[in-house]
Amino acid sequence: MIRKMIISCVVLLGAASVSVLAEDGAAIFSAKCAICHGKDGKGQTKMGEKNGIKDLTDAKYQATFTDEQMLKTLKEGKKVDDKVKMKAYDTILSAEEIKAVAAYVRTLAKK
Repeated sequence: MIRKMIISCVVLLGAASVSVLAEDGAAIFSAKCAICHGKDGKGQTKMGEKNGIKDLTDAKYQATFTDEQMLKTLKEGKKVDDKVKMKAYDTILSAEEIKAVAAYVRTLAKK
């Protein structure tokens, strides 16, 4: 019985930490990413349209990349034909902040 209670607490704490990560990520996304991706993640901004940014609220689009790929893009940025499409955030955000943004982006497809 006690073992089940401990396991339940660990599972709940894990779920809570993902929720906290997403909440922190929302604030960072709003401050750092919304200028291109839009506050709603749809990419319907001048910069988003100029750079062909995909709609992060589209679950089908989100299914095309793994969490690892998203983290790599957030850390290293994105280039197409040597043109920077998204700057690297590894020197701007901590590893935890990058994980928080990734967690938040995943919530956008669920809305």
